[in-house]
Amino acid sequence: MSRPIVASLDLQALRQNLQVVRRAAPHSRVWSVVKANAYGHGLDRVWSALGATDGFAMLNLEEAILLRERGWKGPILLLEGFFHADELALFDKYRLTTSLHSNWQVKALANARLNAPLDVYLKINSGMNRLGFAPERVHSVWQQLRAIKNVGQLTLMAHFADADKPEGIAEPMRRIEQAAEGIDAPRSLANSAATLWHPQAHFDWVRPGIVLYGASPSGQWRDVATSGLQPVMSLKSEIIGIQNLKAGETVGYGSRYRAGEEQRIGIVACGYADGYPRHAPDGAPVLVDGVRTGIVGTVSMDMLAVDLTPCPQAGIGSPVELWGNTIKVDDVASAAGTVGYELLTALAPRVPVVTV
Repeated sequence: MSRPIVASLDLQALRQNLQVVRRAAPHSRVWSVVKANAYGHGLDRVWSALGATDGFAMLNLEEAILLRERGWKGPILLLEGFFHADELALFDKYRLTTSLHSNWQVKALANARLNAPLDVYLKINSGMNRLGFAPERVHSVWQQLRAIKNVGQLTLMAHFADADKPEGIAEPMRRIEQAAEGIDAPRSLANSAATLWHPQAHFDWVRPGIVLYGASPSGQWRDVATSGLQPVMSLKSEIIGIQNLKAGETVGYGSRYRAGEEQRIGIVACGYADGYPRHAPDGAPVLVDGVRTGIVGTVSMDMLAVDLTPCPQAGIGSPVELWGNTIKVDDVASAAGTVGYELLTALAPRVPVVTV
């Protein structure tokens, strides 16, 4: 670990965030969403810290098998179901819950040779128009599934496009209620935003994702600042070089930043090949030696530059927090015109990761 950059994961924060979810939805069971390698945190590193969950939800069959091999015996939900009919043998072997969102999946499940029925989440298109059956088709598909011997417990599932907005689930809920009229079944509708802000969508199972890792589903940390959520990942590095600019001198590729006066800058061992956004603008927040400042110039592959004017005491070896407990990943993402989800999941394999 000679290069000073490191990502540290606070597993106690992960446990705490699960408790925040339970307080927000006290009457629901919890699918902890660990897709995208647990949002970039590393499924194998963090799953045991979420051991108090009711179930895990993900996309990749390989990650589901990993959890089973590590000893998880509880429910596992594949959020997009199976991608090829021959995967159903593994769903059967590892006792996985599948979502169904397409006619071909219904047919494949009906034709499969299984040792026991699989639990099924029937996905309703709530108006997001990604996956799911249109509301007017849900009843007929429901009846089809009830007649298939390979189908165990049936649950209705949907997703929300705008749950971070006050009225963002009103129309989707209307579509879901239309689809579910007369169907007596458990429901799983609420993502992170709906779990925090729309209790009418909680029902039987909630599916928190980004909030488990201590970031905001709205992309704005201020929206969750009083929620009790704690950042799990901190990305830290050090100053590895100092430059003293004269007025008019530039920094980095493309000479994007030009000093208006004499200015001291620090060079940090972190770049876009580590997962930091290349398009982050001048002023994107960073913490240097405990003082908040901003980056200057274009982020390069392995390095970025920071303004040391607010922290004249900083020098080579001074600690830098790119995001973490003080510099929220949501604030960095917002400055870069993206969302915290992208930054967390983009953490590069070359960055060493430690758990604390």
